[in-house]
Amino acid sequence: MSNQAEKLVEINHLKKYFHVNKGLLHAVDDVSFYINKGETLGLVGESGCGKSTTGRTIIRLLEADSGEVIFHGENVLAFNQSQMHTFRQHVQMVFQDPYSSLNPRLSVFDLIAEPLTNIEEYQKDRKKLDARVRDLMDVVGLSRRLINAYPHELDGGRRQRVGIARALSVRPEFIVLDEPVSALDVCIQAQIINLLKRLQQDMGLTYLFISHDLSVVKHISSRIGVMYLGKIVELSDYKTIFANPTHPYTQALLSAIPIPKVGIERHQIILSGDVPSPVNLPGGCRFAGRCPYAQERCKTEDPELRDIGDHHYVACHLAEKK
Repeated sequence: MSNQAEKLVEINHLKKYFHVNKGLLHAVDDVSFYINKGETLGLVGESGCGKSTTGRTIIRLLEADSGEVIFHGENVLAFNQSQMHTFRQHVQMVFQDPYSSLNPRLSVFDLIAEPLTNIEEYQKDRKKLDARVRDLMDVVGLSRRLINAYPHELDGGRRQRVGIARALSVRPEFIVLDEPVSALDVCIQAQIINLLKRLQQDMGLTYLFISHDLSVVKHISSRIGVMYLGKIVELSDYKTIFANPTHPYTQALLSAIPIPKVGIERHQIILSGDVPSPVNLPGGCRFAGRCPYAQERCKTEDPELRDIGDHHYVACHLAEKK
């Protein structure tokens, strides 16, 4: 699966397993996708599907078991310590819970300045560091009067703005956004989403936006990948995903999105059965036990993620028949 149009990040057959008491937990199992420069790829799925682990493995907060993460033509998974130091200046992450990801003993100034203290030009020039921090506060919409405030004195939206300012401080090209609005009120979610879109437009940023909420992902993503039990089961542009969902799991996810209009109802697909254990995985398609269309082949043969037309990738034996 490839696209040569200004590709910035390419993930090839990425695997990340965890050893647990009952065996090997397949958190990320042979995942491949690409992200073009300046676009947002949304990665969605229910809790435990491996989407956050995918994001953390890409930037090596977790070490992959195998696969490739190609960034500017080089495999990040083969980088040494010196190369990783440089890589960290190009790639950053914004975490789900802004309170737990910020050091409660540091002020807003110190939190934003902390990544910059590893860069020589700011180590030697305090005035330049101070100016950069204040500029970043302006960029993310934080009042300068909060510069000496501590995380417990801020609401969730302001704390997340601090997290975004920290990520922007080293002028990255690529940012992994791990459920950055799920812990926020709905009105604050909209503000943060609009901020992220503006920053992307102004700075040419590339995002991997991880979420369980398809309605949020729709508003920011260029393309959307749907994960189920460690694998991507569908991947396409956001218009195709919402207008023509092909994988039964994607169809079920979309049917659960509330329609914000009185009197309009949507047929909700209720999946039967439980999600299989990621430790003792069933043979064949991992969704077969819950799929209303499953056939005998689905229970024995694992479907490949393949292009069914116009860069619409689906991992389903029956994709063309539905």
